[in-house]
Amino acid sequence: MRHKMNKVIVIIGPTAVGKTSLSIELAKQLNGEIISADSMQVFKHLNIGTAKASLKERDGIVHHMLDIVEPTDSFSVAEYQRIAYEKIENIHDRGKTPIIVGGTGLYINALVYGYNFKDKKIDPLLRENLNIAADKYGNEMLLKELAYYQPEAAKRLAVNDRKRIIRALEVYLQTGDRINTGQENKINSKYQFFVFGLHMDRDLLVDRINRRVDIMMNEGLIEEVRQLYANNLLGPVAVQALGYKEVIDYFKGKTSYHEMVNVIKLETRKYAKRQRTWFRRNKEITWLEVHENSQVSNLVDKIIKQLAGILIL
Repeated sequence: MRHKMNKVIVIIGPTAVGKTSLSIELAKQLNGEIISADSMQVFKHLNIGTAKASLKERDGIVHHMLDIVEPTDSFSVAEYQRIAYEKIENIHDRGKTPIIVGGTGLYINALVYGYNFKDKKIDPLLRENLNIAADKYGNEMLLKELAYYQPEAAKRLAVNDRKRIIRALEVYLQTGDRINTGQENKINSKYQFFVFGLHMDRDLLVDRINRRVDIMMNEGLIEEVRQLYANNLLGPVAVQALGYKEVIDYFKGKTSYHEMVNVIKLETRKYAKRQRTWFRRNKEITWLEVHENSQVSNLVDKIIKQLAGILIL
């Protein structure tokens, strides 16, 4: 049996499914600390729109990978992987259990499958030319180009996901190699990951998403975006966060308040669908069904029972 210190627990699932509350209770039971795997919660000041757990909600549980980047900066998957691995080591060294929690599939896979980002340097001119091509001919043209070289990679990308389409093309055009997706080329990791997914009936999830957006509006999302926008604190990545770009369009008079709220709800539902599609490809996930009346404590008990005999609790 491997030593306890090599074990890492992962909690994944679509937005609004209940990952935060479950992970905090699980951390209490397992003497754990949480490492966020959310590509927008890494940014400082993006709180309400990213559903970042408040200090009160964290209830004394240490959270890592939150508020580590200025919203004017960019932050790569490779950077996330490097820092998160350091956090895992540090948590293990202190005799605690690392718990990865989030819905950004690429972040999760970068850790679980040990994506190799070495020697994948960015050519700024190539990236600029690809962006120009996308502006002129559309993302669909770039995706078709990627499909010619890497049909399997192209199938996994949405046509509106310009950033990842361009990244995959960069890797191929610069190295002649496929971007490492992890599913085809697993790199042995020094950790043993136990991945649990939260699944919820679609209609129930849609209702929770809609209610969450209403809560965000009541908690002050518009004012949060107003302050960031007025101070020019939203960089090219942070400005793409769900809710933020829609509120900016509202400021510019492109939409009414009612239209803005409905667009945020629609785009969040679309995002949740993409998350579910991404995670369904992973056959190693142990799925837990979340119902309307599911108790967090019962879900935590199920996870602990699954781990019994594997982790030394």
